[in-house]
Amino acid sequence: MHDTDKEGNEFFKCDFCRQAWAEERPMVEGHQGSLICGPCLTIAYRLVHLQQSGMHAAPEQACTLCKQHQETLHWQSPAFDEAIACARCIKQSSRVLQKDVESGWKIPAE
Repeated sequence: MHDTDKEGNEFFKCDFCRQAWAEERPMVEGHQGSLICGPCLTIAYRLVHLQQSGMHAAPEQACTLCKQHQETLHWQSPAFDEAIACARCIKQSSRVLQKDVESGWKIPAE
């Protein structure tokens, strides 16, 4: 998300925890400026891809990152109920962030 009341790094905030971008908090951008940070992505990946749990989105709910309704498992932000990430976006975002060597982020293992 973009916090239009802020400048610099504070302008870019994770849609799932609302923390600002920082070197130690790398982010991946989804559609229309949506953002997920590394710590939230780690939690989402572990829950959805490693534990095979999560939630199914209601028909009217769309993934915060791709803006589409997906018939798959989702991770829902514990702090912001409207922020959900589908399994496809979690996996794709994980690959993207891991490719950014400077981020130091790695796909979680079991």
